Amino acid sequence: MATDPDLDGPTDNDLAEIEAEWPLIEAELALLDAEIHLLTARGGPSPLDWRRLRRAEDRVTREATAYAARRRPVRLRRAA
Repeated sequence: MATDPDLDGPTDNDLAEIEAEWPLIEAELALLDAEIHLLTARGGPSPLDWRRLRRAEDRVTREATAYAARRRPVRLRRAA
């Protein structure tokens, strides 16, 4: 009986990739939370809410940059 590898769950490599990307995922979730809070704030967003949003955006930018730096660079082939 053949088994479908997709049904067996993530591989060790998949889990390692998720772990490497987790700081960026966490930063994106914090940004989403800040955005939701802005949209649902009673009486409108406060200056503190806007600061929270800016800090979350900055964190996503830092984590995305760090994640990209950890990735192996892609070599582009030159057109002949």
